[in-house]
Amino acid sequence: MMTWFQRTILAAALVLSAGAAQAQSLRVGVTAGPHAEVLDAVRKVAAERGLDIRVVEFADYVIPNQALAAGDLDANSFQHEPYLRNQIAKTGWNLVKVATTTASPQGIYSKRYKRIGDLPAGATIAIQNDPSNGARSLQILHANGVIRLKDPGNAAATVADIAENPKRFRFVELDAAQLARALDDVDAASINNNYALQAGLSPVTDPLIKEPVEGPWVNIIAVREADRDKPWVRTLVEAYRSQPVKDFILARFKGAYVPTW
Repeated sequence: MMTWFQRTILAAALVLSAGAAQAQSLRVGVTAGPHAEVLDAVRKVAAERGLDIRVVEFADYVIPNQALAAGDLDANSFQHEPYLRNQIAKTGWNLVKVATTTASPQGIYSKRYKRIGDLPAGATIAIQNDPSNGARSLQILHANGVIRLKDPGNAAATVADIAENPKRFRFVELDAAQLARALDDVDAASINNNYALQAGLSPVTDPLIKEPVEGPWVNIIAVREADRDKPWVRTLVEAYRSQPVKDFILARFKGAYVPTW
């Protein structure tokens, strides 16, 4: 017969075992930098709600969706919806958006000029070589009168869709991760905020021009379509869109990233 002490120890072990069984581990992919920092804040909130999040960092925009589709991740949080749609159109991956997260108004930077109007005729502007982010850059230039697009609302516009280019700017298309490093070699470059921050640039004060907060380029959480209605997805979204995470984003990024909830 067990003693009172033995029964107490056994009961405590059963409680701990039950709690461990209820905790669920998730692998969530992000790009290094701001998205990883935010997810670390999410991880702490999620731990209080029974989710054990493992933050998996990537150096580019392509692999996180590939890893999610392959089952190597449970979710990712690094991209806007137009980019996800473009990836799905090319690959057929069964991935879906389950929530918006942050907005990060993208800008055009230059080390040679202080104003967009100072760029001379024939200047070289570097933009992203993936369709959605490249279109985003062209839309910024269109909105500020630098060029005119045939269809300003086309989230897959390319250089071929430029209807007017009065100063005959030359466009160089590079991988998004390379654009900040290319600033020394071009007259201007459009740089996503996560890469701008990693390069020591301020997305709030340094761009010559930038897009408004409103628009289709809001960041999202994506999961496999088969998982979209699972309870852990709701818990992950609620942890992300919590007040502690919102406070962290506002204090840490000071307008470079803005909560959308």
